Amino acid sequence: MAAILSVKGISKRYASGHQALGAIDLDVEEGEIFALLGPNGAGKTTLISIICGIVIPSGGSVTVADHDIVSGYRETRSAIGLVPQELATDMFERVIDTVRFSRGLFGKPRDDAVIEKILRDLSLWDKRNSKIQELSGGMKRRVMIAKALSHEPKLLFLDEPTAGVDVELRRDMWALVRQLRENGATIILTTHYIEEAEEMADRVGVINHGELILVEETAALMKKLGSKSLRITLNEPLMDVPGGLADWPLTLLADGHELEYMFDSHAESTGISALLGRLAELGIGYKDLNTRESSLEDIFVSLVHAEKAAA
Repeated sequence: MAAILSVKGISKRYASGHQALGAIDLDVEEGEIFALLGPNGAGKTTLISIICGIVIPSGGSVTVADHDIVSGYRETRSAIGLVPQELATDMFERVIDTVRFSRGLFGKPRDDAVIEKILRDLSLWDKRNSKIQELSGGMKRRVMIAKALSHEPKLLFLDEPTAGVDVELRRDMWALVRQLRENGATIILTTHYIEEAEEMADRVGVINHGELILVEETAALMKKLGSKSLRITLNEPLMDVPGGLADWPLTLLADGHELEYMFDSHAESTGISALLGRLAELGIGYKDLNTRESSLEDIFVSLVHAEKAAA
C-alpha cells in the first residue's frame, strides 16, 4: 500500500543546543495502526509536533498524503487530526457545538450529516446537547476524538489515548480505535502502555534519545525477539544451581524454590526434555511447571538497554 506519511531525515535541535531528534526516517502506510513507543523525553512528542506543523524541524522533510508539510501546509494540516493527551476544550460548550466549530476551523462547510455520523460512531449522539463538563472522563476523551475527526482527516494522531483511564475504559478505547481504522482512518498512537501497542498496532516503532532504533511488524517482532521461560517449582529449595545443570542457562528465583530456564520456542530443540531428565538424575524433585512467553514490554526494555550499552 502507498505511504500516507513519509518522514525523511527529520531532525530537531533547539536553541539551547539540545538535540531532540536525530535523522528520523519513517513511512506509515495508509490504513494501518502504527504505535510509537519510547520512554519520557525520547522524542515522540517532538516528532508528532513536527508532522502536525506545530514545531519547525531543523532538517529533513515530511509529506502527508503527497503534500509537503511546509510548501503544502494547508493541505497537510487538513489531512491530519490530532487528539492530544490533555483535554483541551471549552467545558461549558455543548458537544455538538464544539465538534461543529472544530470542523469550521479547517474551512470545511457545515455538514450536519457528517457530524451526526461521527457522534453516532463514537456513541456521543445521545449526549450531543450536553455540556462537556457534564460528561464522564471517557466521554470527554471521545469528544476530543470527535473534534479531531470533524474535518474528515486521512491521518489521525492519538497521543497517549488511554492515559489516566481505568482498565475497562482502556479496552473500550481499544475497540473504538479499531473501529476508526475500519472506517478508513490511518492511526498513529503514542503510548506508555506496552499492552496497548501489542493489542492493536500493525507495526511498532521504538524511539529513544531522539533516534528511531527499530520499526517492525508487531507479530514479526514478537516472533523474532520473543522468547519463552520455563518456571520449575521445586519440592525443596536450592541454595544455588548445581554444577550438573551447567549446560542450561538457569536462574534461581523465589528464595531457591523456583528454577527459571529461558529458551527459544522456535528452535529445533528447546532442551526442556533433557533438562527435566537431568533433574531426575540429580534427584531434584519438582511439583509444577509453567511457561511464559515474553511480552512486547520485555522486548522494549531489552532494546532500550541494548542501545544504552552500545552508546
